[in-house]
Amino acid sequence: MVNTESVNIPSERVDQFKNYLDTQGLRLTQERFAILSQVFKTDTHFRPDDLLVWMRQAGYKTSKATIYRTTCNYILTEMQKNGRDFSEALEMAQDKGYAEEDPTLDIEGIDAAQKLTILTALAHHISVPLNQVHTEGITKITQNDIQYAQELGYAIKLLAITKLRETQIDVRVHPTLIPNNSMLANVSDAFNAVCVIGDAVGPTLFYGQGAGEMPTASAVVADIIDAARSITGNSHLSIPPAWVSKPRSDFSIGSIDDIETRYYLRLVVRDCPGVLAQIGTILGNRDISIASVIQKEPHCKDSVPLVILTHKACEANMYLARIEIDNLEVVQEELTLIRIEEFDF
Repeated sequence: MVNTESVNIPSERVDQFKNYLDTQGLRLTQERFAILSQVFKTDTHFRPDDLLVWMRQAGYKTSKATIYRTTCNYILTEMQKNGRDFSEALEMAQDKGYAEEDPTLDIEGIDAAQKLTILTALAHHISVPLNQVHTEGITKITQNDIQYAQELGYAIKLLAITKLRETQIDVRVHPTLIPNNSMLANVSDAFNAVCVIGDAVGPTLFYGQGAGEMPTASAVVADIIDAARSITGNSHLSIPPAWVSKPRSDFSIGSIDDIETRYYLRLVVRDCPGVLAQIGTILGNRDISIASVIQKEPHCKDSVPLVILTHKACEANMYLARIEIDNLEVVQEELTLIRIEEFDF
């Protein structure tokens, strides 16, 4: 039983807090109520790290996972559902304790890349150095991209992808357009998901909270039990190798230049005849076929936003085409490129 009457907190705020915990599948514990109480006792601006220190000084064994929550998916959800721009969504995530004061590891995709190296070792028995994971963050995603993607039937998510391609393994982290009707597109707020596609079983999805003391404790205890069973059974086979001392020789780490995928391109161009012809010529010369083009209403007198979706094309060709397009005199802002992954689940 949690005593919610000993601290002077407006009852409506307690109710809001309870409702929020319910939406996250969490219980109102005494520790969580103490965190809420500390927030209301503090008159000055503070960061999540400050709150963590205060809680520990008060005698609570509060973990960082209790204070911090998953960052990137929360930010993209705020941009998509509530129309916030990136900086506003990031500031809100920091104020709520979902993002650290220095959020670089999360918003630049580095944290996801670190996790991807572990998943790749587990899935394919190959060690991938972090510097060989192509990594892009979400800092260049704008509210325009979120809205245009929605109009086209897509959501933008930060995906960490490991994929077998003949004798190579793709390992990459980047913002991605995925269909709105896919399960991954509906993973929102502080929840994470891992999709595994097997030869026989097909797609499977593992979904749950990305942080929190109980989910984290459950995972840690499960690993301890697994290790204990392996030791008592005199076998190490039940513990999959997260680090590979002898990498497989039949696979190599692929280059991002070799992948083939579809692309979303957003440009701001001069409002004059012949612009699309110039861009189309560049793409055509690089064997890139246009699937659809949308010209949006002008944002100012002499320029218009242009959105292009392509068919599948080689990344190396798109890289070269992007340089040529950015050098056109009619292009007024650097081209925004987001890769597209088509899921039918």
